[in-house]
Amino acid sequence: MTDERSRRWRLLLGPEAEQLTGLDEDDSRRDSALTALYGGGESDGKRGAGLGASSPKLHRWLGDVRTYFPKSVVQVMQRDAVERLGLTKLLLEPELLSSVEPDVNLVGTLVSLSHAIPARTRETARAVVRQVVEEIERKLADRLIAAVNGAVDRSKRTRRPRMSDVDWPATIRANLRHYQPDQRTLVVESLIGSHRKSRSAALKDVILLVDQSGSMAESVVYSAVFGATLASLRSVTTRLVVFDTEVVDLTETLDDPVDLLFSTQLGGGTDINRAVAYAQQHIRRPADTVVVLISDLYEGGVAAELQRRVREMVASGVTVVVLLALSDSGKPSYDHELAARLSAIGAPSFACTPDAFPDLLATALRREDVAAWAEQEGMAVGR
Repeated sequence: MTDERSRRWRLLLGPEAEQLTGLDEDDSRRDSALTALYGGGESDGKRGAGLGASSPKLHRWLGDVRTYFPKSVVQVMQRDAVERLGLTKLLLEPELLSSVEPDVNLVGTLVSLSHAIPARTRETARAVVRQVVEEIERKLADRLIAAVNGAVDRSKRTRRPRMSDVDWPATIRANLRHYQPDQRTLVVESLIGSHRKSRSAALKDVILLVDQSGSMAESVVYSAVFGATLASLRSVTTRLVVFDTEVVDLTETLDDPVDLLFSTQLGGGTDINRAVAYAQQHIRRPADTVVVLISDLYEGGVAAELQRRVREMVASGVTVVVLLALSDSGKPSYDHELAARLSAIGAPSFACTPDAFPDLLATALRREDVAAWAEQEGMAVGR
């Protein structure tokens, strides 16, 4: 066994495999951090508990983790520490919280604890949440804006567009026959572009129905950011509604996704039918409305009534899409039978990553086949 293989096995197996190889100072710190969280072996049938309930000790451990492991691993270890060792209450200490690597899962934890966060920690918690929200916005907001404007704001083709509305790829293709090889110049005889409709009124309505049960925390975070971004556009009107057994319309807080997140109450039961009934009341123009239901479909209400309402919306011309998850956390847990039934009545049901959401929404706004798009992207629809 090479020294590097021996080193890796030693770090994997823990202190009980110390005979494999010696560790240098950095590896010893890595080993101690792993052992504190996952334990050094299974001889006693127990693993972990090395961090105890000591805030200073946990603070040192978080520092070592951030020093000796890459960011993606740090986030996994932090999440495991909260889940395995019951350290949730310690996250309410401002000194400790400020040393944690922020990520979407941590935001979900903080939002679920929002009612219990003491005043001295509240500002630190909001700062952590805002940091994650702004990172998501940097990655995805511009893509969402471009996708939505491309789908809704430029619907009519014209050969007399304003310069800002010229479709240059289409213009070049239309004028290739006028290419002058000697001068290496393309003579443009006609411009191809789009005619902007009046921006005095929104062209499309988007209703986001977001399940705020505990299992949907990551989806709630992304939904808040996407909802706030959509609310900044004049080409669409956006309504964001969260629900468990109650329905809460948070449209008025869309100007600040952090406020929106702290207005949610993660956890509790689920009444999807009630949320869909609320959405029905706010549909003004069915053919110009997209309803995105974000839920794992574990219905605590009346499933038959839910299916009836969705069928009515689809029949009236509403584009209904069901996202079983809006996250990067892999294959979600959901009610397969209800997902298949909703897909069968015209509301395609599948999980979607945040990166794919802008293209998904653009497809829905153009009234194209969302199920076909999802299948093309490798997403299993209604299975």
